[in-house]
Amino acid sequence: MGNIKFDNNGLIPAIIQDCNSGEVLMLAYMNEESYKKTIDTGYTWFYSRSRQELWNKGATSGNIQKIKDVSYDCDGDTLLIKVEQKGNACHTGNKSCFFNQVTPVKNMTMGEVLFTLDDILKDRKKNPVEGSYTTYLYKEGVDKILKKIGEECAEVIIAAKNPDKSELIYEASDLLYHLLVLLNEQEVRLEDIKDQLIERMR
Repeated sequence: MGNIKFDNNGLIPAIIQDCNSGEVLMLAYMNEESYKKTIDTGYTWFYSRSRQELWNKGATSGNIQKIKDVSYDCDGDTLLIKVEQKGNACHTGNKSCFFNQVTPVKNMTMGEVLFTLDDILKDRKKNPVEGSYTTYLYKEGVDKILKKIGEECAEVIIAAKNPDKSELIYEASDLLYHLLVLLNEQEVRLEDIKDQLIERMR
């Protein structure tokens, strides 16, 4: 606590970041008491400037934030808290409070793209949409999804023999999409794949 600087109102801004995708989920404020409760409990606690009281993220909605890492900036006046987010972080129903896009979506990192697509596929499975290809795959079941993955694997192999890389990029994207559909169908988390790859890198 010695290096952390609270402002004249006894507050410090806390940036909350998804530990898996790296997506910034929200910004809230902590006072000394909520900071200590966050560290002690392993879940985020904040100070509401409007209500002037402590609040535990997800206590009502169930969208809790499990602490994975806490750090502070070079000046000691801002916190960065990496969390495992359950459900959505924003009260609007969006995963992140920062959903109003100014710059193009193409500026997203590969990790952000994969985890965002994974969230979309999870939602499509939970809330089917008439006419959606993803909904169709979930409805047909694992055998249909596996058949598509087999087809996409063959198309990736064929595309790799073509000197035009654009075809390989297109087919590889198809394969990744169908693989994510399969993982969601089998209830395998993308985070588990990430952890396995990290373990292999060691």
